[in-house]
Amino acid sequence: MATDGSTFPIDGLLAAFRVVLRPLARLAVASGVPYARIDEVVRQVLVEAASAAHSALPSQRRVSRISTTLGLNRREVTRLHRADETQPPAPPSHATRLFLKWHSDARFRDAEGTPRTLPRQGPGLSFEQLAHEITRDVHPRSLLGELCRLGLARHDEERDIVELIVDAFVPRGDSARMLGFLGANVGDHFDAAVSNVLGEGREHFEQAIFADELSAHSVSAFRDTISRQWQALRQAVVPALEALIEADRQAGRKQDQRLRLGLFSWSSPMQTRPIPAAPEGSEATAAPAGSDAAAQPGAGSSSATSEGAPPAEGFEVGASSAKRRSRPAAKSKRPAGRSSNTPTKDAG
Repeated sequence: MATDGSTFPIDGLLAAFRVVLRPLARLAVASGVPYARIDEVVRQVLVEAASAAHSALPSQRRVSRISTTLGLNRREVTRLHRADETQPPAPPSHATRLFLKWHSDARFRDAEGTPRTLPRQGPGLSFEQLAHEITRDVHPRSLLGELCRLGLARHDEERDIVELIVDAFVPRGDSARMLGFLGANVGDHFDAAVSNVLGEGREHFEQAIFADELSAHSVSAFRDTISRQWQALRQAVVPALEALIEADRQAGRKQDQRLRLGLFSWSSPMQTRPIPAAPEGSEATAAPAGSDAAAQPGAGSSSATSEGAPPAEGFEVGASSAKRRSRPAAKSKRPAGRSSNTPTKDAG
């Protein structure tokens, strides 16, 4: 596949852009961001991407090539071109690292895996010991104050104990950090998907499971399963990554790589699509079990599907049967709300 994306139909690309941009547009409207500010950001990132694509060219030739590629005049490209604006992602805050360690380190969890309530200080396990294992550059009192400010921990001053009060690092008291998480998490996820589309399709792991014909009650009940799976994953992954980081440090290996691993869920009302009428003069035939038409809302078929990369594969479970299906991605026609841009090999 060509790495410049020239093999992709422009209509298909723009349709994908529309889907990706819609949540960002909703956030912009809710936040009162005017179009002119968004347009400026879009121009900047397009120029950055074009500059990276033509990085081997000398500066003046690069400006001309970017101008031709994007259809912007040279003066505008020069204005927007800010090579020094791309900054490396900020490292996790001490509060983030402490929160994760409290959740993942077996010493600070009870037999059921729940984070222990800790004495603020004293011999044995304590919040002060936990804080010192994260950093000695910040006083434990300051870290405790930050966790309490973010609504993530509670300090019982009478008993001088500290406990976590939420199950996920969602700092509701810090909108700047929440937006930082949004950009970092979604940005890396989208980068992985785009790299797979432009490359061989297996550069990054990027999978999803789709299910429809659920009730609101079932979706609500399933959130407990998602939460339990995330807790198990986090408790297994964080210590493993910490061990790898320490092993790299001990071996003197160059530590210049970063990794982000996430889990998300999304639920919404199903979008319906009318089943096309049979051509005039022909007889309508029943759709075979497991076909897209049979999976349409109201067609008497429910499904849960795990999708991967071309050829598009999935595991679809019907009312009385389960089978694996494979078909060329170019011929895939999925019901609205069940499409996948994931080009990695199916993990199922």
